[in-house]
Parts: sequence; structure tokens; C-alpha cells
Amino acid sequence: DKEVRAIFLRLFAQLFQGYRSCLQLIRIHAEPVIHFHKAAFLGQRGLIENDFLTKVLNGMAFAGFVSERGPPFRACDLFDELVAFEVERIKAEEGNPPKMIKHVRELAEQLFKNENPNPHIAFQKVPRPTEGSHLRVHILPFPRINECRVQELLQEGLTRSQGAPSTTRGDKKCVVPAGPPVGMF
Repeated sequence: DKEVRAIFLRLFAQLFQGYRSCLQLIRIHAEPVIHFHKAAFLGQRGLIENDFLTKVLNGMAFAGFVSERGPPFRACDLFDELVAFEVERIKAEEGNPPKMIKHVRELAEQLFKNENPNPHIAFQKVPRPTEGSHLRVHILPFPRINECRVQELLQEGLTRSQGAPSTTRGDKKCVVPAGPPVGMF
């Protein structure tokens, strides 16, 4: 699953290389609006007649992509690094399938590490059921719930969470690298 995602990550990185140079920040509203200059992007890449890319750029998903990834100061991720720094590597690997597969596997590994920072916890072995266990009936009666104890535990948890500092991890924001201009492609 991670390798398939890595392939699509590379595909979209290739497809949208240089998109940041065609973003325009419009500040006439109370909140700045980010606009993507489609004609400039298609023209600089020589893809004005490309029907597929034109439809992709006109879609709602791309509009969401621009609004989410357009701000110049936000948390960066693997896609931003690919678009900004791996342009030449992706180009060089186009004619060399073994290098391309190696890069896809590296990306898949990074995706896996991003989602599973503690891999030993993610793969706990579940013991196999014993032979004939499906024949035994294990119906235990549902225990009675002590309402007073439940309320005590809830209250205890609330007081603990109110006094403790927030444990949510905030993404480090940085200036998003622009990468090479569109004209390079």
C-alpha cells in the first residue's frame, strides 16, 4: 500500500513541478486569497493543449490542493521536498526502471515511518487460536456496571486533563521551498 502511494506521490510531484511559481497571493480581502495562474503554468510547461492536465487543474480537488498548499508559511512534508529538491532525480530516473523502483521504495519507507513512528508497537503478534477452540463456547456474562465508579473515573480523568498541559503535537511551520521555476520543465 505504501509503494502504491509512493508511486502516486511521484506522479503528482512530476505533474505539479513548479506549481509554486504560479501562485499569486491576493491581499485585497480581509484574509489573503491564493490564486493559481493556470495559463502561465500550462504555457511555461508547453502543455496548453494537454486536455488531461487542463481538466485536473480545473477540478475541485486541485482548488483544494492550492488552498491547502498555497500558503508560503506552513508545515512542510514529503511532497514539498519532492517538488522542491528531487526534480532532477525524478527526471534522471525516467529511463532507468531499477533506480525508479529504488526511489519508490525509499519513499514508501518514509511514508511508513511517518505513519508508524514506533514500528514495534504497530506489529504485535496475535496468537493463533488453539486447535478445537472454535468448538468451545466462551460466553461470559456481561459484568454489571457500577454507575458511581464510572462517574468517579470520568471526574478523575477530567480533573487530570484540565490540569495537564496539552499533549497534542504541533507541526513545525516553516517557509515552503519554492523549488525550481516552471520554465525548467
